Amino acid sequence: MKRPSPQRQLGMRLFLLGGAVAVIAGLSSDIHQTIAAQRSPRPENCTGAPNVQATLSRDQLATFLTISERSPKVEVQEVLQAPYCQLTHLEVRAGVTAERAVYPLAFDPQTWLVVLFEGNEYAGYQLQVLR
Repeated sequence: MKRPSPQRQLGMRLFLLGGAVAVIAGLSSDIHQTIAAQRSPRPENCTGAPNVQATLSRDQLATFLTISERSPKVEVQEVLQAPYCQLTHLEVRAGVTAERAVYPLAFDPQTWLVVLFEGNEYAGYQLQVLR
């Protein structure tokens, strides 16, 4: 049986080494993307400590979307439960202070539901994509 020449052996080793480096680089990239996806960004202006256990299921979101504006705040809170955090208050209409509660979607952690309350009434919502 004839052995390959030393040059051919070196070429084969370099080829295998290059393949191993490519595989390791690919796996490393996938791991970094997975970790980044699991670390959901948080809204910049959260007040207080966030409730990291708070997520919103598809069923909760579907039920929430059936609630009409100007319904009582407690009706919304019964469906959505405790928010991830509260955002800073703002004034949407002159002289009316609005509260905003934030809920990350369990099925899309990059998308957050922001719910607006004026006094004891539900006043609207916005879906916000954080990247």
